[in-house]
Amino acid sequence: MNFFEAVKTCFAKYVNFNGRARRSEYWWYALFLVILSVVAALIDSPKPGESGTVGTIVSLATLLPSIAVAVRRMHDVGKSGWFCLIPIYNIVLACTNGEVGDNEYGSDPKGGITENEIDQLGTNTN
Repeated sequence: MNFFEAVKTCFAKYVNFNGRARRSEYWWYALFLVILSVVAALIDSPKPGESGTVGTIVSLATLLPSIAVAVRRMHDVGKSGWFCLIPIYNIVLACTNGEVGDNEYGSDPKGGITENEIDQLGTNTN
């Protein structure tokens, strides 16, 4: 998944907390948020005492997609979405490779081999 696909997917699933998200989807979207935040900070007035209206709008617009992709990322490693609330450990989980095959949260976004397919390896189907 490339940068544009990840951003498009995150906004398409902006309130979808079900399923799984690959590491690439999560981290490309995180990079998009950093770039967007820097641009918003540059647009906002540097004068003290003035609120950052653009930054506030960007934060509110990306809040739900950010939470949703984080929850789906936790699902990919086989954890509940509530693990997003645990400092440091959630970063470790976000960096961890997802479970191969289906898990309780959905099918493998990489299209990995399922347990049934593993059991059938080496058997003659003719």
